[in-house]
Amino acid sequence: MKNTYSITGMTCNGCVATVTDKLAKIAGVQIVNVSLERAEAEISMSKSISLDALASALPSKYLITSKGSQSAEVVNDATKEKTKLQQLKPLLLIFLYLFSAAILLNYEAWDSQNFMLDFMGLFYIVFSFFKLLDLKGFPESFKMYDPLARLIPAYGWVYPFIELALGLMFLMRFQIITALIVTVVILGITTIGVTKTLLDKKSIQCACLGTALKLPMTEATFIENSIMLVMAISLLIQLIN
Repeated sequence: MKNTYSITGMTCNGCVATVTDKLAKIAGVQIVNVSLERAEAEISMSKSISLDALASALPSKYLITSKGSQSAEVVNDATKEKTKLQQLKPLLLIFLYLFSAAILLNYEAWDSQNFMLDFMGLFYIVFSFFKLLDLKGFPESFKMYDPLARLIPAYGWVYPFIELALGLMFLMRFQIITALIVTVVILGITTIGVTKTLLDKKSIQCACLGTALKLPMTEATFIENSIMLVMAISLLIQLIN
C-alpha cells in the first residue's frame, strides 16, 4: 500500500535526507519519497503503519500528519509561527547591526545617499560571507526558489561572488550605477521567486544567509529583498537625474 503524508519542519535537503532515512528504517516501510517543495512524504509499506509510529521515528522538529488533516494543520500553524520567529532572530539581528553600522558611518555629516550605499555594501559583504561558508550547499537551496538559478545551475555557484563584488563596488563608490542596475536585476528575479514561493505556501529554506543558518522562507525574506530593491531604484533615479 502507498500513503502520502504532510511533513512540516523541513528547511533543506539535509532535512529531506534525515526524514527519508528515519522513515525508511521503520519495519514494514518499503519505499520513501520525500519532497521538500511539496512538504510531503510518499511511503510504500508492506503493512499498515500507524501515524504515531511514523511520528515517533522522526526528530521532534518534524511534524507528520495525514493529508487533509484539518486539526493537525491548525496546531501545526501555531507551532510554525512560533518557531518562525525564533528562526528569523539571526536575520533580524544582522539587519539591526547593518542599519546601525550604516548610520554610524554617516551620522556626523548625514547624507541619505551615502547611508544607502554603505548599507547596501555592508549587506552584500555580510550575506556573501555566509553563502561562501558552504559554497557546495548554497546552490541547491538557492535554486529551490530563484528562477534563474533553477534554469542555469552555474548561476547559483557564482551568485555569492556577484554579491561580494557588488558589496565592494558600493563601499568603494566604484561604478555605482552599474552596481545598482545589477542589483535591481538579480534581486528582482529573486523576489519574483520568493513571491511565488510564498503564494504557493511552500515550506523551504531561505538561502539568503547560505546554509550555515537555517532560515524558513517567510514574508521577512520578501521584505529584505524589497528594502534593497527600493534603495537601489531610489538611488538610480537620483543619480541618473
